[in-house]
Amino acid sequence: MSSNQAPEASFLAPRYWPTWMGMGLLKLICKLPYSWQITLGRWLGIVMYHLFASRRHITDVNLRLCFPQLSDTERQAWVKQTFIHNAIGLFESSMSWWAPDSKLDMPITLKGEQHLKAALAQGRGVILLGGHFSTLDLGGRLFSRYFEADVMYRQHNNPLMDKMIREGRGNHLGTIERENLRQVLRALRKNRVVWYAPDQDFGPKYSVYAPFFGQDAATITATSRLVKLNNSPILMFSQHRNPDNKGYELEFFPIIEDFPSGDEVADASRINAEIERAIRKDPCQYMWVHRRFKTHPKGKNYLYRKTD
Repeated sequence: MSSNQAPEASFLAPRYWPTWMGMGLLKLICKLPYSWQITLGRWLGIVMYHLFASRRHITDVNLRLCFPQLSDTERQAWVKQTFIHNAIGLFESSMSWWAPDSKLDMPITLKGEQHLKAALAQGRGVILLGGHFSTLDLGGRLFSRYFEADVMYRQHNNPLMDKMIREGRGNHLGTIERENLRQVLRALRKNRVVWYAPDQDFGPKYSVYAPFFGQDAATITATSRLVKLNNSPILMFSQHRNPDNKGYELEFFPIIEDFPSGDEVADASRINAEIERAIRKDPCQYMWVHRRFKTHPKGKNYLYRKTD
């Protein structure tokens, strides 16, 4: 049992009651028609945009840094759309964990499939580079229709939430805790796909500064080490909801050649460039609500400090 796992009997304690109620509500909403969930997510996103001032500020800072060409009015529209997409993504996640296949009978466009097949043909497993898009979990469920994969994850601080998410994902994908490199190596040696998203700020200890949308961003160097485990090919994977909300596009990008190079900053820059290219397809579907630039030479959260 890991440090974040608790005996199941303890999940009946009062401190877990809000989690039970929240997940129970999501399960109920999951039974609604898909179009209703999209509409409900849109309204929830608008409510969250008005209620969560701190997250609204974080999103605004991220978009201002990464898209300086936007006017204030355009940027605020993107901020609101980001909240809407992320709220819809909450319901999409619940669908990915609990909905039957019949509920997910929607148009799926698969692009660049030949790139993943070429990577698998090398027989050394594949590192599938991902990003924290609002469609992350549902994208994984849809991906599992075509390929098997193991997804690396970070344990949730709430043990009950962690259990539910892990079991939901585990219905369709293998799950590997991100520190368990032995399990990653075993999967790669079996020529499996290991899905890995390195696009969050995990602090300065294992990171280097590399450009992300023109900003220096603390970027973890573990990606290079993962590739070295079995000399596996690496390529980017993205998933987006179609603009008409009636289907999804899953896209595999070409294999990143000559990686790693031995230069940690150069390698981190290449990874960020791949993720950036995928985000630009529909920027508002990315999770800008996270503090991507919280690590800064002038102090933690320097860029997010409010000034009068």
